[in-house]
Amino acid sequence: MFERSRKGETALLIQPHAGGPPDEGVLEEFGDLARSAGAKVAAILHARIDRPNAATLIGSGKLEEAKAAADATGAELVLGNHALSPVQERNLEKALGRRVVDRTGLILDIFAQRARSHEGKLQVELAQLRHMATRLVRGWTHLERQRGGSIGLRGPGETQLETDRRLLQKRVEQLQRRLEKVEVQHAQMRRARVRSELPRVALVEYTNAGKSTLFNALTGAEAYAADQLFATLDPTVRRISLPGGSLVLADTVGFVRDLPHELVAAFRSTLSEAREADLLLHVIDAADPLREERIRQVDAVLAEIGAGEIPQLLVYNKIDRIDGVGARHDPAVPVSAEGDEVSDHGLEELARERVWLSARDGVGLDLLRKALIARLGLRRVTGMVYVPARAGRLRAKLYALDAVRNDSHDAGPDGQGGWRLELDLALADAEKLAAGPGGDALDPLLPAGEDGDTL
Repeated sequence: MFERSRKGETALLIQPHAGGPPDEGVLEEFGDLARSAGAKVAAILHARIDRPNAATLIGSGKLEEAKAAADATGAELVLGNHALSPVQERNLEKALGRRVVDRTGLILDIFAQRARSHEGKLQVELAQLRHMATRLVRGWTHLERQRGGSIGLRGPGETQLETDRRLLQKRVEQLQRRLEKVEVQHAQMRRARVRSELPRVALVEYTNAGKSTLFNALTGAEAYAADQLFATLDPTVRRISLPGGSLVLADTVGFVRDLPHELVAAFRSTLSEAREADLLLHVIDAADPLREERIRQVDAVLAEIGAGEIPQLLVYNKIDRIDGVGARHDPAVPVSAEGDEVSDHGLEELARERVWLSARDGVGLDLLRKALIARLGLRRVTGMVYVPARAGRLRAKLYALDAVRNDSHDAGPDGQGGWRLELDLALADAEKLAAGPGGDALDPLLPAGEDGDTL
């Protein structure tokens, strides 16, 4: 065994792949992950693997090539874009003489840097400890099992290893209890939002598609947004008002391909914002040539966390990066996947399925708001109604909703007195009030069904 260096951030990247040419999109994302973790990429080594080596994943020839590349570039760290078993990780470190981190460990490191909230930090630490639990035997010489046959050297290493395992398990149990308490608090907050009957909308994306920028544009919030993978991890929830009513919008963690199961499990409370939403805004980088593949990968993660059946509205962001769109089209007009303008005839149907916009420039946000109104049924009703004196409580509720535009006294048909009100309010609010005492006064505002009954 060897003493692991913690100072090096210059990295050699190893990209395993099956037969055929390597996927450039996968490689580009892996490089972005490495840079997001703070590593300087010294070199990239492709490793074709037809049969994974149980001991080292890659074959002996490729292992020698990796050692030579690391020596030549001065790389102090080796990153592998593959899940490594503890045995493989230990053997690679021994053969290469350098710290080796697999894809799961790399993403966990990024999450540890980006988590800001108390809950997020707890979730990341729990995921890291679970990942570390099977790797205690590697890399730390003070934990190494001592060689037999040497007087005075038997036993202490094993004792230290077992002690660390017990301490680690105890810490995992503490984190689980603390996270359960936090989850209870968040569940209570979510139940309060349900009781308020506000529609819940959650933003999801393949990471770095501009989700947080869009969240800020819609809510006026200041959630952190940057051109990097996993810029934000902690969920942010805001209430926004639209013509016809209000909704609750949640910004959640971004996804990547092969998101480690440790993270899916640890971030269950964060991802519950997506699971319990009425509508998902699936944000897509419109300029990404692999956007269709990204959509499938996000759908796979949503299915894994139990959100696969929730309705989605596809939001194609970053149209400002599509060559020629600004010159050939009115940017507020949605375009098809091929870049063609959508006819007026198909505009409404398209808005219900997908919206093209630039969250950075604010282009297309009005179209998105209209799509949200259509999807969530946030319609408004306006008109004049007569409210009799006996329905004074209804009048007070209308004022509380800021729905009264004009108010005048009216004797009414029965001469008992009342008010003639000019109203402008959400259809959902009108239907709720119509079902209560005195609510029949609002019947003239409600849309009628085919049989003449109000809906």
